[in-house]
Amino acid sequence: MLRTLQAAWPATRFTWIIGRLEHQLLGLVPEVDFITVDKRGGFLELARVRHVLRARRFDILLHMQLALRASVLSSWVRAPVKLGFDRARARELQWLFTTHTIRPAVNQHVLDALFGFAEALGVHERVLGWNIPLPAAARDYAARLTPDARPTLLISPASSHPLRNWRAERYAAIADYAASAHGMRVILCGGPGPAERQLADAIVAAAQQPLIDQVGQDTLPELLALLARADVLLTPDSGPAHMATAAGTAVLGLYAATNPARTGPYLSRGSCVDRYPEAALRFLGKPAAALPWHTKIERPGVMDLIEVADVRTKLDALLRRPPRVR
Repeated sequence: MLRTLQAAWPATRFTWIIGRLEHQLLGLVPEVDFITVDKRGGFLELARVRHVLRARRFDILLHMQLALRASVLSSWVRAPVKLGFDRARARELQWLFTTHTIRPAVNQHVLDALFGFAEALGVHERVLGWNIPLPAAARDYAARLTPDARPTLLISPASSHPLRNWRAERYAAIADYAASAHGMRVILCGGPGPAERQLADAIVAAAQQPLIDQVGQDTLPELLALLARADVLLTPDSGPAHMATAAGTAVLGLYAATNPARTGPYLSRGSCVDRYPEAALRFLGKPAAALPWHTKIERPGVMDLIEVADVRTKLDALLRRPPRVR
């Protein structure tokens, strides 16, 4: 959405209020001023951000985040127009903090919903490109791990919620299949937290074929560079799924706890395994179409609806495509 507005309004200055972790990657985007927020910083951090915002004036605020914390921050932005979601979608009281709303819509992918902000400003031609420039050190890191044209499967096994994760032995089975049936290089990636480390250890222990374990070993720019050199990313509903989309890499997404039509990888929804409809019937007793659009089915055993054979079939189909040109 930002790239769309930059293309339409090249003389406009943009400021992005962003979390400190996310800034490690998105801070690479040129021609944008960033105001970072340490979400763990407590009241002192909020006071600092408030002081920074009080010294600035803007023509318009695009309030694109539904969290109440973001709304509190938005109240400190001095702008005559504060554009937010329509009343039906303005959860967590967002509507109390805005002066104008985007056009109402239902059952949209999150990215399509965000493009509603551009449309409200009269910009209708979308630029579907991310174009995040990467430092040389990040590209070198990725090149060291993928030094030749051998196809690469990148597995990012952990999501932000453990009940969205697939079983370790099933990840291992796909890693073995990718290596033995397709001659792929298999690399594990993920954050430095103990849960990610435990899941990665279990995958490594269950795998019969060698794989490269990089969990906790990279920065966000390095991960994006590695995604750009991979052929396929295997992951549940997670941030790396959208990073891979930004890098132009196919995503084999695993969806049962969440709805890929709402939050799936924007350009790879056809290559996802979608068991959300079955999960809705089994765990909630309703068809998916009868549930509120943002419903999550984070229940024990929900990801077991995805079988190894399902993922093999999707991987086979992805690898029948022409290989990536690096």
